[in-house]
Amino acid sequence: MASTSDSIGSSTFSRLNPLTGEVASSAPAMQSSDIPAIAAKAQAAFPAWSSMGPNARRAVLMKAADALESRKDDFVAAMMAETGATAGWAMFNLGLAASTVREAAAMTTQIAGEVIPSDKPGCVAMALKEPVGVLLGIAPWNAPIILGVRAIAMPLACGNTVIFKASEACPRTHALIVEAFADAGFPEGAVNVVTNAPEDAADVVGALIDAPEVKRINFTGSTAVGRIIAKRAAEHLKPCLLELGGKAPLIVLDDADLDEAVKAAAFGAFMNQGQICMSTERIIVVDAVADAFADKFAAKVSAMPTGDPREGTTPLGAVIDRKTVDHVNSLIEDATAKGARLLTGGTADSVLMPATVVDGVTDGMNLYRDESFGPVVALIRARDEAHAIELANDSEYGLSAAVFTRDTVRGLKVAKQIRSGICHVNGPTVHDEAQMPFGGVGASGYGKFGGRQGIDSFTETRWITIETQPGHYPI
Repeated sequence: MASTSDSIGSSTFSRLNPLTGEVASSAPAMQSSDIPAIAAKAQAAFPAWSSMGPNARRAVLMKAADALESRKDDFVAAMMAETGATAGWAMFNLGLAASTVREAAAMTTQIAGEVIPSDKPGCVAMALKEPVGVLLGIAPWNAPIILGVRAIAMPLACGNTVIFKASEACPRTHALIVEAFADAGFPEGAVNVVTNAPEDAADVVGALIDAPEVKRINFTGSTAVGRIIAKRAAEHLKPCLLELGGKAPLIVLDDADLDEAVKAAAFGAFMNQGQICMSTERIIVVDAVADAFADKFAAKVSAMPTGDPREGTTPLGAVIDRKTVDHVNSLIEDATAKGARLLTGGTADSVLMPATVVDGVTDGMNLYRDESFGPVVALIRARDEAHAIELANDSEYGLSAAVFTRDTVRGLKVAKQIRSGICHVNGPTVHDEAQMPFGGVGASGYGKFGGRQGIDSFTETRWITIETQPGHYPI
């Protein structure tokens, strides 16, 4: 079963509903002193779990997927209360999360090595993929079921045991994942959860990274925190998989289907209030179609209201906290003060922020470079295709991107010139599937989640030889 630790104290912390201010959930406020026992428990479970056959691991993971789906109502209620998400976003989270577990289950028989030809007579040389040991997974609040499950499913499929560090912003949502895995029948200690109060996060995460039992870390979250985690892990020479921030560009070329581009841009910019690492943050439109696109896009976005997610009548719900409100407001105010203009939306005084489009954004504005992680998008005008590519690459981030053109060959040519881990031709920047290689470059991190790429991230490759003939040596 999944577990925490018997030695954890009784102190708890509360997560408040960002919309109402009421207590949304309470969870154990673990301390750094609790970590050694949890790490030891995960290590103790490793021999039994890693020695199970691939189909036995697959069977448990398939049960975990079913157990996740059986908690649909609990997940929706928890996400809405803790993060202000809409019911639709919660359901999308649950569906993709269950798919991610089933994809991980399918991978258990695909963790294959190879026989490599050797120049040495009689030498059979093999590269084997083996479990690493205890893996630490740290997930954020913005897509909490998807990213929580992603942090643990493939590591488990590969035969590792895991410690799951839940987000302080959605401890109940993340605890539900671990409860579902517990019901699936994992060995005691194979899946462990850590929850902590926000003020203790640095100490708790530091203790987790430092724990000798922990061999690798996967983290999804901000670039600033990712840098801290990478530095701490580097002190122990522990590999990391980091999926960090983004400033995704969506390029609209002069031959684009503008109606399709408008739909994709609106979805990419404002799904989950723009609080997705892949969110469209920069719409780069060539001058030839910029005015026409701007008119169509403003009309589309102005018809996308924000409302109380509990009522379920609007496409946009609440953002996560007042800090987000202040950050997005400052980006809007800075841009408009420097000459940009609002096409729709504007600043807000509550977590129910309107969908906002800012036209005429230039490189002297903070909105041009800084990740908003909120419901605002910059419209940037480019002279031509070459200039659009130049603008798309003028960012430290490189997670997702998109380009719209009726000429698919042209689209592929442009996609290859954009520095990003992911690029979609005639599709939105927000697109995730369990079997796809997911990850970025630059300040968006390194390493890949998803499918076969995930196997490389969560296994150790070993070179093993067998000599079948008598040896001949020079000395």
